[in-house]
Amino acid sequence: MKRVLPALLLASLIATAAPAAPRATGPEGIWRNARDTVRIRVQRCGRGLCGRVVQAAPVAREAAAAGGTPRLVGTDLFRGLERGEDGLWYGEVYVPDLGRAVEGSLEQVNRDLLVAEGCLFAGFGCKTQEWTRVR
Repeated sequence: MKRVLPALLLASLIATAAPAAPRATGPEGIWRNARDTVRIRVQRCGRGLCGRVVQAAPVAREAAAAGGTPRLVGTDLFRGLERGEDGLWYGEVYVPDLGRAVEGSLEQVNRDLLVAEGCLFAGFGCKTQEWTRVR
């Protein structure tokens, strides 16, 4: 009986230990900006990536509307991003406050951090924005 009890205990521990959930490593998922006023869903589209606004605080919606984007939720901020040889994603970055798309890039710095950059013209007037993974 003494030998059976440890074996049953070990079998019970093995059976109840759940495998670790796989952690997302790619850019697909839900991301928030630094102030958590905008959340986007990054997903595959065509040959690349897109990032659509799925949630926006009133302050973000108002700023977008003032800049010419009347409906922020549902707007693609990242459009047709294709992966370059350097590992970054290149395409269009839509700037709701300006109401226009600019050339841009997206870099996944680590599992939970994206850095988007958009430039008004040929590398001039560039701004970056960090996005943190929500899920």
